[in-house]
Amino acid sequence: MLVLRELAYGPRRFSELKTDLIGISANVLTQRLTQLEGRGLVRKIKLPPPASIQVYQATEWGLEVIPVIASLGKWAARSPLHDHTLPMSHVSLIMSLQTLLSPALAEGLNARIGFRLGDAEYVTHLHDGRLDVRRGEVENCDVTFTGSPTEVAGVIHGGAPFGLIRIEGDLNLAKRFVKLFPLPPKIQTS
Repeated sequence: MLVLRELAYGPRRFSELKTDLIGISANVLTQRLTQLEGRGLVRKIKLPPPASIQVYQATEWGLEVIPVIASLGKWAARSPLHDHTLPMSHVSLIMSLQTLLSPALAEGLNARIGFRLGDAEYVTHLHDGRLDVRRGEVENCDVTFTGSPTEVAGVIHGGAPFGLIRIEGDLNLAKRFVKLFPLPPKIQTS
């Protein structure tokens, strides 16, 4: 599931997957990719020149599980042990935004929001109470958030100060945007 999550927004190199799947060994990742490929959920492709590198890509069938993974993430955030300060990948951050967006809080907003998260860039389009995502170069955005995925998550999900990350563009929009993603209430254990 975690490997498929990391392929949700496009193909990735083995080294990128290894970096973002914290704690996984190269051998275990190789085994998982081989299993997923054998089951028809992932395929190896070669990017066209000038890149000409081998990457892993989720198949159409593999991508069908992404809403389930997103729902599991929202479910897990209800755990009293959930810690939003732990390291997270850029894919996890972007998926959490799509999953936790409150349509009621986003009502009337139509904006392009960019994210520079280390080596990964995303452009999102907030409209009609939803967040569409495209992985690619940030351009023509109303506001852009720059920082590590964990830092940006800390600002959006944890209420950390804006000074932790870099924000370009409409600061009032940025202030409203970070409030659109309330975490679900924690489960009370007895």
